[in-house]
Amino acid sequence: MKITRAGSTPSRPGNPEYFTGHVRLDPLFQADAPGRSAGALVTFEPGARTAWHSHPAGQTILITFGKGRVQRLGGAVEEVTTGDVVFFPAGERHWHGAAPENAMSHIAIQESIDGVAVTWMEQVSDAEYDG
Repeated sequence: MKITRAGSTPSRPGNPEYFTGHVRLDPLFQADAPGRSAGALVTFEPGARTAWHSHPAGQTILITFGKGRVQRLGGAVEEVTTGDVVFFPAGERHWHGAAPENAMSHIAIQESIDGVAVTWMEQVSDAEYDG
């Protein structure tokens, strides 16, 4: 058994190469081998968002606070709110972030394959974000 205390790992800002706007990452857990899962609490200020990206084993996000937006390649921009759970299948190109006038927090859970948990791509344009 392993217990990780909230706040035991320092918060850090989202890397501007992968995020637009003010984003804070709070790591929650990283499985020990042979496990491959990891999770983080991600907080987006209004209008903040990820770049386009994909996960080799998929990703689940649990919206814990506020209102946000999500989109998968070829799909419509969709609103999410507290209590929603979104699953992005393996390899699906997508982005997620806060709504224009509301902050949003989610717990992001993904697994690594061959040490890779995410493949980052280009930033989401304002036109894409606006839908």
